Amino acid sequence: MAGGKTQTQSTQTRFRDKVMDQHDIPFLGNFYTKAEVDAMVAAALDEARAIDEASMAEHNFKATIISMILGFICLALFLDGTLRLLGIIPPFMDIDISIVDKIADKVQTEVMPMIQEASQKAQRYIPGR
Repeated sequence: MAGGKTQTQSTQTRFRDKVMDQHDIPFLGNFYTKAEVDAMVAAALDEARAIDEASMAEHNFKATIISMILGFICLALFLDGTLRLLGIIPPFMDIDISIVDKIADKVQTEVMPMIQEASQKAQRYIPGR
């Protein structure tokens, strides 16, 4: 019994002393130990997280640049339209969208007579006039 115990310890020591990624047992074949599998999974997860963080940082940077460009274009077009509407910028391709002249005409023809009529009525109600 003592000889068998010594032989088992020497066999275990011989397998433990070898630095290998895979272990070979004649009737089972090559396999990884649980600790080795856990270490490989942890390394793979760390690498995947690093790749994910790097790709998300790159995506966020590019998306920010694209959003700034699109925002600037939309703001420029809005300002152009507003200035054309007010008549500050001349019409494009003879399409006049200026509303200032139309508003001035409407005020003179429709609003001013109403205001004058209302002011005449209001003067009749003011005592002492």
